[in-house]
Amino acid sequence: MNETLKLKLSKLPDSPGCYLMKSGGEVIYVGKAKNLKNRVRQYFQSSRNHSTKVMAMVEKVDDFEIVLVNSEMESLILENNLIKLHKPWYNILLKDDKTFPYLAVDMREEFPRVQFKRRPQRGDGLKYFGPYQNVQIVKEVLDVARMVFPIRVCSGVIKPGKTRPCVHHQLGQCIAPCTGNVSKEEYHQLMQRVMEFLSGKHEPVIEQVKEQMQQAAAAMNYERAAVYRDRLRAIERVVQKQRAVKVGGGDMDVIVTLPEGVDAIVQLMVVREGKLIGAEHFVMERAGDEDAKDVLTSFMLQRYADQQDIPGEILLCAEPTDREALGQLLGEVRGAKVHLLVPQRGEKKKLVDMGLKNLMDEAEKRKKRLERSYNRTTGALIELAGVLGLSEPPRRIEGYDISNTQGAQSVGAMVVMIDGLATPKNYRVFRIKTVEGANDYASHYEVMSRRLRHGREEVEAGLGDTGKFSDFPDLILIDGGKGQLKEAMRAMHEQGFDIPIFALAERIDEIYVPGQEDSIYLDRHSEALHLIQRVRDEAHRFGITHHRKLRAKRSIASSLDAIPGVGPTRKKALLKAFKTIEQLKNADIEQLAQAEDIGPVLAKIVYDHFHKEG
Repeated sequence: MNETLKLKLSKLPDSPGCYLMKSGGEVIYVGKAKNLKNRVRQYFQSSRNHSTKVMAMVEKVDDFEIVLVNSEMESLILENNLIKLHKPWYNILLKDDKTFPYLAVDMREEFPRVQFKRRPQRGDGLKYFGPYQNVQIVKEVLDVARMVFPIRVCSGVIKPGKTRPCVHHQLGQCIAPCTGNVSKEEYHQLMQRVMEFLSGKHEPVIEQVKEQMQQAAAAMNYERAAVYRDRLRAIERVVQKQRAVKVGGGDMDVIVTLPEGVDAIVQLMVVREGKLIGAEHFVMERAGDEDAKDVLTSFMLQRYADQQDIPGEILLCAEPTDREALGQLLGEVRGAKVHLLVPQRGEKKKLVDMGLKNLMDEAEKRKKRLERSYNRTTGALIELAGVLGLSEPPRRIEGYDISNTQGAQSVGAMVVMIDGLATPKNYRVFRIKTVEGANDYASHYEVMSRRLRHGREEVEAGLGDTGKFSDFPDLILIDGGKGQLKEAMRAMHEQGFDIPIFALAERIDEIYVPGQEDSIYLDRHSEALHLIQRVRDEAHRFGITHHRKLRAKRSIASSLDAIPGVGPTRKKALLKAFKTIEQLKNADIEQLAQAEDIGPVLAKIVYDHFHKEG
């Protein structure tokens, strides 16, 4: 323990507040305490009762700060805000901050519309409908509502007076209040029916559409009857998706948690008007060895602290930390009392048990997903290291491919995988400069020479992590055979590097390793083979994409060469404004004139050129 820590520990006050543990100036943990003096000192006393995580954290602490507050509830609020601000490594962090979607209507508007909302705000004057299980259902509900009720879909203020309504009116999907086609009172009556439908009163709408379908069929207007039939099916499909499990009671959330490896997982079940409408899973990072009470408290603080959709009752699988203060805080956010319950019997206990049962199933699925992810990345890298005789699994793998069409517009593609995952921000493309025609061998030599030279120059310039090429690979994959591998190796050695390198032939996935006469063939189920195939295929895709862009650009440039008055500067301006030859040909004179350095006169010359050709 350093002298700074000793001095600060000796001067700690007997007051409530929050403390920030630091390492090298970085906040690594935020906590709260009723008595800062007793709580903070505990960390630096005997470690026998500390968890492994706490011991690891204390070893890194070289300083701390405190913030005094007046009450337990204030410490809860401050702790949550500090965690959100600093995201300390050793705190319990909510990985997924998911919220259920809602629909909302503002009847204060002259011509209201149905809006999508992610977070309801108490007191904003809007009427909310939901929550819905996911965004897809929200979209389907909106589509059906607009299909049945001709309400406006545009945003902004409606100012009646337009002479031509938009296409939605022409399709029968909007009553066109913008044209003065409907009064404010009539439109509000229509919106009242929309809100009844969104509230779950579907039967009147279903009966209305059935009647319209029957009337159209009786009049032998079968096309119109088919439209009503399709609407009816859409309504019934949405209603079926919105049907929820009846569990009794009113509005409540059910929150349960279980440890899963180094993390803890949490399930939130949402019950509204006695119906279970949905459930979401969340991950609390690095909380696998935390008590359930602490996980639940951290989850509720991060989940509810800045949103209004808090029910009056929350059922929990364990007693939360600081239950009284937490309930008071959530009540203030909600604007009404919130009851935190740990049911021991009855229907509410069954709900908690249902949540735990579902969470155990999710934990098993998550475990399998993580195993599959491990096998595809870390496991595959370990296997690949063994196959290639590397001393340790490669962190950074770079893959190279050459793309050209009959030797024209050749490009070299460099893709990067770090820890088994693609990192597109590190991808690079090289336009081949020194090679004429289709010569993969020489092209690989040029690309490898330029890549390693750039990297060395960046290091010599002191760019370090800020350079584009200064992070060198632990392993290089060449798409090709022995010839391509030989030239890439020659370039590497000439640049003064000795990086493990191999080639993968596409025909039968043959692996060529320098110094080995025989090729290596991996089992087709091998994760190492799948990994290097992904690297090879990504390099091929990335190279082809850029090669096609160059060909398209070249095609436009060639077409522009024959136009009088279009020199290099104006050619560049047209290339920037129009990406393809089709866009140029389809542009009118006004659009052409808007390009930089292109006026109306030259725009007409360009237009006439393409239309004479066509």
